[in-house]
Amino acid sequence: MFYIYNILWLQLVISAKSTLERANRTTCVPGFESKLLIFRVSREHLRPGMRLGRVDFTDCTDHTIFLFSTDDSRFGVKADGVLVVIVLHKGLENFFIHSWDSHGQRITVPVSVVHSEHHHGHNNGHECGKHHHEDHTNIQHRSTNVDSANHTEVVPVLQFPKSGRGLRRRKRAGWVIPPLNVPENQRGIYPLKVAQIRSNEDKTWRVFYSLTGPGADLPPAGRFIMDKQTGNLYVTQPLDREETAMYTFEAHAVAEGAGQDMDPMEIIVNVIDQNDNKPYFTTEYKADVAEATAIGTEVVRVEAKDDDEPDNLNSDLRYRILNQDPPLPTDHMFEINPITGTIRVTGKGLDREKYPQYTLTVQAADMAGEGRTGQTKVILTVTDSNDNAPVFTQKSYSSTVDENKKNVVVVKMIATDEDEPQTPAWNTKFKIVSGDSDGLFTLKTGTNKQEGILSTAKELDFERVSKHTLLVSVENEIPFACGVSVVTSTATVVVNVKDVNEAAVFDPKEKLVVKPEDLAVDEVIVQYSASDPDTARKQKVVYKIMNDPAGWLNVDKDTGLIKVRRLMDREAPFITNNRYIATIGAYDDDAVPATGTGTLIIQLEDVNDNVPVIKQHEIKMCNKDPAPQLLSVTDKDGPEFGPPYSVSLQDMSKTHWTARMNDSRTGIILNLATELHSGYYSVILRVADKHGLEQDSIIKAEVCDCRGEDVMCTQRVGFGWLLCAKLCALLRKGEQKEPTSKDNIFYYNRDQSREDDQVNGHQF
Repeated sequence: MFYIYNILWLQLVISAKSTLERANRTTCVPGFESKLLIFRVSREHLRPGMRLGRVDFTDCTDHTIFLFSTDDSRFGVKADGVLVVIVLHKGLENFFIHSWDSHGQRITVPVSVVHSEHHHGHNNGHECGKHHHEDHTNIQHRSTNVDSANHTEVVPVLQFPKSGRGLRRRKRAGWVIPPLNVPENQRGIYPLKVAQIRSNEDKTWRVFYSLTGPGADLPPAGRFIMDKQTGNLYVTQPLDREETAMYTFEAHAVAEGAGQDMDPMEIIVNVIDQNDNKPYFTTEYKADVAEATAIGTEVVRVEAKDDDEPDNLNSDLRYRILNQDPPLPTDHMFEINPITGTIRVTGKGLDREKYPQYTLTVQAADMAGEGRTGQTKVILTVTDSNDNAPVFTQKSYSSTVDENKKNVVVVKMIATDEDEPQTPAWNTKFKIVSGDSDGLFTLKTGTNKQEGILSTAKELDFERVSKHTLLVSVENEIPFACGVSVVTSTATVVVNVKDVNEAAVFDPKEKLVVKPEDLAVDEVIVQYSASDPDTARKQKVVYKIMNDPAGWLNVDKDTGLIKVRRLMDREAPFITNNRYIATIGAYDDDAVPATGTGTLIIQLEDVNDNVPVIKQHEIKMCNKDPAPQLLSVTDKDGPEFGPPYSVSLQDMSKTHWTARMNDSRTGIILNLATELHSGYYSVILRVADKHGLEQDSIIKAEVCDCRGEDVMCTQRVGFGWLLCAKLCALLRKGEQKEPTSKDNIFYYNRDQSREDDQVNGHQF
């Protein structure tokens, strides 16, 4: 937008004209008298207020005062059509002048203001202020050099429409009232007259005028006032468009004695922008630019603000770089797009090591770069690009490592890089290029980012390879910059493997054999041997028992042949899941012997070497209608040599007792066959497993004088108890040994309470 001084007008409401006048008016075409207006001036510099000529316009009515506006704020058109200079002007200008016809339609004409050279005594055939028409192109030329400083200001007269009698607030269909345009910061003596309000009733009545609305009688009150008698509208102080861009009022006219008020007239005052605000930046800008940045790459974008009217020449900004510090290697390393503010790289030679930072002074100017200005700083830090390769400080390394050592540091290699420290272009990564096909080594980067640490990933074997030669390389974490040609640095690492005395190795490390549990003493179980990996040392390997929980084993010192030392037992407490585990050692005859170990697992197969056993040793029961007693039977052997069991009564027990197996053949149902006197009795039961391995057991039975299941006994010693006492005495004298046949009898010993108390050859 531009500074515009426009004088607005309101179409006068007039009485109906004669039929002839209406007929003549229909032939009139509203508009400017020419399709192009050219004003020639003899001065290159024009002063404010200078008259350039007059613009002829008609709206096909009898109006002589019109509303004009321009799209160049440096020129203004007064209501009478006089074109004047508002601000200083230089050279040729092209712009447009606008006006409106009686129906509110805008009409536009292009205008050129041309500076023409004048010589003394010669005026190119034009008279000052006179019209001159060239050929028939309907082009109007106007020239002037008149300075009309005392010209009387002409303001628009806004006419109230005539009100219909008896009607109030009547709509004015199609009635267009162009806004008034008042420049902000206007100079002059205030109050300044901007328009006059008139009513056609003032010919008959005395009319009083008033103004209402924000800026008049409402806040900000008093900025506009209206003369009550004349209807003159004044602005009382300079306006600020940035505070208030538009005012909307209602003008009122009251005819004294007319009996009614006229409809209010809406008045809009647009505050025309002037270039009273300079551009400004809200911040300084900081950005990074890599030293390998290609020409044309966008670095940063700056943006200024201007508080003048948007989309106006006063806020139309252009950018430029005023200064580059340092101006090296050239003073145009960067350029700025004058419209967008985008800064790009335009010069070659960005070098962080030489010029680590640039400071640009950037200017923003309004009026498309010709007006007021503001500045900011743009600080560009040149960041490192990967244009230097890391290099090993030495080309070869050598180290010695003991064999059979894992995760041992072999060597540390140092590299250097000229790029910026602690950046990806400086940080290194190492790689084994060749010499490690078996993956025996690892190569990692140290915490300082420039150290390669070579370690063993697996145990090295001297007997297999006594020396390893590796080729390693070093690179950066990021690729080299585009267009940079560098050579990757490499180094050679020689790893010597030191021979150490290694322990003999059993093969396999764990050996499983399956043997019956009744294997005889001195029977061979297995030969379990080991080999010495130190093939170059020619050492002798000997064997020993390292761990033998039950002491069942012997090993031949020279051969590793393992035999039975004592009878083994699958049911022994040293057995887990039928397995017995022993550790065998093999050691060499070195000055400092090395011992290897192997694990021998003997899985014992079950044999029928345990007789069935009755868990219960004592029972109580009534001698009348006694309740049967259930006795549980167990066998230490596995299921193959266990149930189903069988039972039989022995000797005198057959006379007074009954015994049979339950349905599962794992329990004995014992009961009285005859009524006995109360007292203690011994019942001999012979129990056999499914393979016939049997044993006699004695059950102590206390018979009470009672009936049924509820056993009630008195302290009475009977014959049965005396007999039991004698048996116990014999038991103490008898020789104890493990039962192995059906002749074995199980005795219950009250004092010892042990299941394995047995006596051979006694029948009861």
